[in-house]
Amino acid sequence: MPELAEAVDLYLASLARENASAHTIRNYAADLAQFLGYLGRGGAALPPAAEVDQLLLREWLADLYSQNLQKVTIRRKLAAIRGLFEHLLREGRVTVNRAKLLTTPKLPKTLPSVPTEEQTNTLIDDIAARKLERPHPERDLALFELLYGCGLRISELCGMNVADLDPREGWLLVRGKRKKERQVPVPARALDALNRWIDARRPASPDESAVFLNHRGTRLSDRGARGILKLYAVALAGDGGLHPHSLRHAYATHLLSAGADLRAIQELLGHASLSTTQKYTQLSLHDLMKVYDKAHPRAK
Repeated sequence: MPELAEAVDLYLASLARENASAHTIRNYAADLAQFLGYLGRGGAALPPAAEVDQLLLREWLADLYSQNLQKVTIRRKLAAIRGLFEHLLREGRVTVNRAKLLTTPKLPKTLPSVPTEEQTNTLIDDIAARKLERPHPERDLALFELLYGCGLRISELCGMNVADLDPREGWLLVRGKRKKERQVPVPARALDALNRWIDARRPASPDESAVFLNHRGTRLSDRGARGILKLYAVALAGDGGLHPHSLRHAYATHLLSAGADLRAIQELLGHASLSTTQKYTQLSLHDLMKVYDKAHPRAK
């Protein structure tokens, strides 16, 4: 197997070990396969990793722009290539990560769409009232309560094990990106829903440690959890645009609106950088200005 192709396989395996989401791994696998296809176009042999210089990487980037791809797609592909060459650097196969020298396309500054407190609570209350007949209502309610009550990523939710929950103290051990662990408090309603589901869950085998299970009694996948969320959002709220990160955004924004400290929110979300968390400050200010424009007599 050519060196670069082997490196791609090893890099993707390392992402899985580091608890990257299945969604990210699938996208990176496709992006890296396209990159290898570009390098091997016309039947050419793949060059050694050390011979992939900055000029070749710039030509590849220019080819992406020529396809009129969205900037967010180019950013993701660039992140995949940077990650690959960072892996090669750690393995000693290259002496510098030349992909880091490429310019990342800037995205327009947009604020995430966040459901209001009323919208979020109405949806979860409707799920609790079982307004939609489902085979595992306890699981579905616990899924929503945890996503909103703890601000979890979908990969963190699906990666939960029964042993990660301390029901007496109301704390949850969360394994985030790069296997970074954090403790988050579980609100009373989420804890109650979670305990009800754990009592009702029927794993396929005694060794199954996952909290959230699919219909086969094995660990629920990220894709399966997304499907459950979309089903309820469409059926009960008529919102096909609601996704797991919407509830994570809502968690952070609603905490901030209630006066929570930004540093505390950073810890709860598991953000490595405070700048990632600061977008919620912008969102709150945006909402505040809308209220001002609507209510103040001098605003118009």
